[in-house]
Amino acid sequence: MKQTLKKDLVSSKSISIDEKRCIGFMGREGMVYATPMMVSDVEYFCRDFLLQHLDAGEDSVGTQVMIDHLAPTPLGFDVSIEISVQEVDRRKVTFGFSVKDIEEVGRGTHTRFIVDGAKTRERLAAKRAKKA
Repeated sequence: MKQTLKKDLVSSKSISIDEKRCIGFMGREGMVYATPMMVSDVEYFCRDFLLQHLDAGEDSVGTQVMIDHLAPTPLGFDVSIEISVQEVDRRKVTFGFSVKDIEEVGRGTHTRFIVDGAKTRERLAAKRAKKA
């Protein structure tokens, strides 16, 4: 992990809410940003943000998401996801996040753990071998 990763770093990005990000069980007029997709968008954004602060061979995995989905975002709207590093505790990084369209529609925290890619693949191979 590089020394550039510090508390209070912030970033934001915009995402268009297309059909694949929406629930479909309420018909076309009821298509809104699905909570699992909001979680996924936040997780991937935090991971991508972290990559610029990691050393070669490092990556991160999500360990916790706490979310309040506050309001619906209709199909076709854009949302802005804003993240901030709240804490860096050795290899554990906690983010605060807010998701907004014309109002705040989601907020919460997301925790990621920085891992060594090669060691993680070794652990996964060993687990697969135990199953075989």
